[in-house]
Amino acid sequence: MRSLIGNVVLAVLVTLVGLVGTSAADHWATVTGRTPDALGFALVAAAGLTLVLRRYHPVLTLIAVAALTSTYLVVGYPYGPILLALVVAVYTVARHRPPATSVPTALGALVMLLVHIFTNSTALPGLLGVIPGSAWVVVPFAVGSVVRLQREAASRARAEVLRQRVDDERLRIAQEVHDVVGHGLAAIKMQADVALHVLPKKPEQAEVALEAISRTSSDALDELRATLRVVRSSSQAQAPGLARLDDLRQRMGEAGVQVQVITTGEPRELPAVVDLTGYRILQESLTNVLRHSGDKRATVTVDYATDAVVITVANPLTGPPGDSGGLGIPGMRQRVESLGGEFTAGPTGDGRFEVHARLPIEGRS
Repeated sequence: MRSLIGNVVLAVLVTLVGLVGTSAADHWATVTGRTPDALGFALVAAAGLTLVLRRYHPVLTLIAVAALTSTYLVVGYPYGPILLALVVAVYTVARHRPPATSVPTALGALVMLLVHIFTNSTALPGLLGVIPGSAWVVVPFAVGSVVRLQREAASRARAEVLRQRVDDERLRIAQEVHDVVGHGLAAIKMQADVALHVLPKKPEQAEVALEAISRTSSDALDELRATLRVVRSSSQAQAPGLARLDDLRQRMGEAGVQVQVITTGEPRELPAVVDLTGYRILQESLTNVLRHSGDKRATVTVDYATDAVVITVANPLTGPPGDSGGLGIPGMRQRVESLGGEFTAGPTGDGRFEVHARLPIEGRS
């Protein structure tokens, strides 16, 4: 509707300018051809009003306007504001139609327009009239083509940004599911191995391990549901954070990893994305200890600094570092760097493997 109104307003405006301008040009002209009469004004009005259809049928509009303009000039009327309608029609075709359509149409309009140089006394004689006559088509066509290319480039850029956002969201969801499921399955596997080992001789300890498996699987399912609710943007969903560190330590203890937690600074409420990232760093790091370390011990340090929260997970290095080809360490690094933080993971000089993450919190809410 808005487009139709805009077309009508433009058509009426061009028509009024054409009629008034044609009358004024004839009054002040020193060299004139045929004096504009009722037919001349009718052609001017028809050319202007045809622009109402320019956005819906730009090709037909240009053909019609070119035919009316050519007729106006061929019968001997002087150059005048009727050419404004032609300029608008040419621009519209170049702006809204691809070159395969716009170029032939513009060439056809140009041929129709140039017919007048052989019949109109006000035009430059012979081929000399081709250059100024062509300008009324070439210039608006070039402008329209440039605008179309710019709009197409902007549209492609927006589509690329949207595609990148979709890809980033898919990766984020994959990381969330990987962290939750990977942690739960690693703990369950370790507890199942313990149960199988002690079942023949100490069934009561196997029962303890099976109960731990039940709790771990329930916790993992609850966390997975919470993660999916967060992905769906549920207002009631609450993503895990550093406040659940004790629960994580207890689950890891049941899976066989002794975790020592050291907290420095004043614990406080963190921005949601920082809080979730910190928890996932701890979860993935301790899961790697469970999977790859022969010495099931780890020290977790959480430092609440003024402008950041600094997380360190260290464990004795009893063999080659694990997770070299997995998603764990790359996923943690991407999480931290997406927040503008710093991340390192690798062996230290004192025989430990250490994960270190600094998560900035200033300017986040």
